[in-house]
Amino acid sequence: MTITEAQKLVDNWIKEYGVRYFNELTNMAMLTEEVGEVARIIARRYGEQSEKESDKDKDLGDEMADVLFVLLCLANQTNTDLESSLKKNLEKKTKRDFDRHQKNTKLKE
Repeated sequence: MTITEAQKLVDNWIKEYGVRYFNELTNMAMLTEEVGEVARIIARRYGEQSEKESDKDKDLGDEMADVLFVLLCLANQTNTDLESSLKKNLEKKTKRDFDRHQKNTKLKE
């Protein structure tokens, strides 16, 4: 599915099941909360912290999907075409960083 299709799918879900979008500030807070849940799993599963027993059955993909869902909600609410924005962002990064990372000795193995 394209990002545009995902935005439409989320919009349809909100209209059918969600009654309406939460306001932008609420969704921003929810996005922060969801990113924190992803960070917790990664810090404990892949970082140096030990993973709590209660976190071992958490699905990282599901938590990432929660982040994406709220981000798509915010994009819809603010009339942001994320697919177009991502393409422009990658063009900007390519122009700005076309050889920066290859020249970074810190990235050499």
